[in-house]
Amino acid sequence: MSRLFGSVRARATLAATLVVAVALVAAGAAVLLSLRSNLLGEAGTQAERSARDVATELAIGTPYADLSLDVDDRPVQVVDEEGTLVAASEDLERITGTGVETVEPRPAASPDGTGDADDTDDADDDGAGEPLEAGEIGERTTVSDGSATIDGDTEDYRFAAVPVKTEDRGRLTVYAGAPLSAEHGAVNTALTVMLIGFPVLLAVVGWVTWLVTRRALRPVEGIRREMAAITASEDLARRVPVPGTHDEVARLASTTNETLAALQTSVERQRRFVADASHELRSPIASLRTQLEVAAAHPELLDLDGAVEDTVRLQHLAADLLLLARLDAGERPADARVDLVALAREGAGG
Repeated sequence: MSRLFGSVRARATLAATLVVAVALVAAGAAVLLSLRSNLLGEAGTQAERSARDVATELAIGTPYADLSLDVDDRPVQVVDEEGTLVAASEDLERITGTGVETVEPRPAASPDGTGDADDTDDADDDGAGEPLEAGEIGERTTVSDGSATIDGDTEDYRFAAVPVKTEDRGRLTVYAGAPLSAEHGAVNTALTVMLIGFPVLLAVVGWVTWLVTRRALRPVEGIRREMAAITASEDLARRVPVPGTHDEVARLASTTNETLAALQTSVERQRRFVADASHELRSPIASLRTQLEVAAAHPELLDLDGAVEDTVRLQHLAADLLLLARLDAGERPADARVDLVALAREGAGG
């Protein structure tokens, strides 16, 4: 794994792909939630419209048998104050989500006179919910989700409950549903498109990032190959190619060439120092060797003063060469007082 992601190109591709993946997941979730919310709101509006149409018919006194309950094959229930189902869609076989799971309406007794109607009005005023006048439809709508089976077909629905007050039947509640099949279909279609399209898009992003990164790092690979060749050949006169992009890679190549030039200068300085040291030390060493060989063969001819003089000369040459090496390395000599008169006399005497 470390070798797989050991290159800058692989890490850049992985990072770009992960960033785009996170963005796509967040955007996709937001789109799905927004789409679902809008479709649920539209279904709720349709259910409320259907419920208010039936409530309007009840408010004007339409009998239960003449209500428009089977329009568009949507489930509709009419429930009285006691929770009794008094009217429902004809082909309704099962329903959940409205609080009344009964599908067969019970016949309601007609009021006998004004006294019973007054009692009903008083009971409605004392009951819970929005206070309504006779013939008035409530403004508040309660929305819930459930399912219903109509003529053998079971679907999910969004139900809207609308209250209405009638003259002779008291307070009623109309439940009407709108199918959620469109919402489910749209969400599933969008999710399928995302599940197919997002991986393809991520593959395209990864491929493009890989190519762009490869193109951007091509000069770096050229610099690496040239540096490897310089190391193998030990030819410090060679230089790495400088791209004409005027970016970070070009500045890296320029800095590398400056480093190579400084290294070449240092090596040449070292070579000159070695050559100068060999040239300066050759004569006194040869003279000292000759004196020692003569002394070995003829001890009586040993020139001690000459040998000491050559040794001192070697010592001075070594000190001078060390000073030159330090000066070439950029080292500043220590501050010290110099007797110029003695130095002049030594020069004149020499």
